[in-house]
Amino acid sequence: MTDLNVIAKVNARMIQPMLERMPGELQHDWSLLGERVLGGHQVSEEEALSILRAEDAELLDILAAGFRLRRRWFGNTVQLYFLMNAKSGLCPEDCHYCSQSKISTAEISRYNLLSREKLLEGAKMAAERGSKTYCIVISARGPSEREIQAVEKIVPEIKARHDLEVCACLGLLTAEQAQRLAACGVNKVNHNLNTSAEFYEQICSTHSYDDRVETLKAVRAAGLQLCSGGIIGMGERDEDVVQMALALRELEVESIPLNFLIDIEGTPLDRSPKLTPRYCLKALAMFRFVNPTSELRIAGGRELHLGSLQPLGLYVANSVFVGDYLTTKGQPPEADYRMIEEMGFVVTRQEEMTNDQ
Repeated sequence: MTDLNVIAKVNARMIQPMLERMPGELQHDWSLLGERVLGGHQVSEEEALSILRAEDAELLDILAAGFRLRRRWFGNTVQLYFLMNAKSGLCPEDCHYCSQSKISTAEISRYNLLSREKLLEGAKMAAERGSKTYCIVISARGPSEREIQAVEKIVPEIKARHDLEVCACLGLLTAEQAQRLAACGVNKVNHNLNTSAEFYEQICSTHSYDDRVETLKAVRAAGLQLCSGGIIGMGERDEDVVQMALALRELEVESIPLNFLIDIEGTPLDRSPKLTPRYCLKALAMFRFVNPTSELRIAGGRELHLGSLQPLGLYVANSVFVGDYLTTKGQPPEADYRMIEEMGFVVTRQEEMTNDQ
């Protein structure tokens, strides 16, 4: 009996710690979840939701675990992107978040496609600012033949002058248009999912979520890299944010820009609930856990919603836009350079894969 009692006590000591962590606390061992992702585990919907819904007191632990993933695939590098709003306003779509949509009354500049000289001037500025990628963006349902031809002409000239990749954001694309972009030297195409399939009809009625997915499939079939992300803060649920992250993983998107809604006056979402910096950081971390090998960019709204916590975003994200956004101002590039340097990161045009875990 004595031996059996000893065995029972030993077993109890071994099992008790497991019981104390089940079922609720097991999912909050962020370091363990990071280890599993490093080992090839794909984060589940439940695990992703637990990151978004974690207590604020757990935030630093989440970021520390997420940083191990960021460091594994991107080292201490930061990629800079530069946006050129090549055609502003005049869009026939009704995207509720957008100041350039047909239903927006926002006071913005409206103009047709910029001249060759202005597009080249933008590329020169992108290169001078240390950008890896020059993003040519137009407001449209999809590009006209004239606009496609303009891109076909300007991209080879940009690449001959500057060490830049080119990302084209031209709206919905056909398979033939995607192939033409690939042929002229475009590296990747941006076309954001923006939110979940379920929530999409709440933010747009003139095209569907499936239309966007079809464009991404056409881009992939043309051999181009995918740049696709979304916007947080439009009234969606946590489940919608997670579903978007999972959909991007299924599409194997190489580059994910994550925006935080700037509720521009004159748009239907100009009175949306405010985000907190802590929630924004949890969202960035969740996207890193779900898409560990994808470039993750802190995009529009970072200055507004992350505020003084902006630098912490770089513990999980490895990219930012430098300069202004489409119709809103960003912070001065010098502030970005200083932030990156003070965090111990370096700007580079190439991803740096490391085995440092």
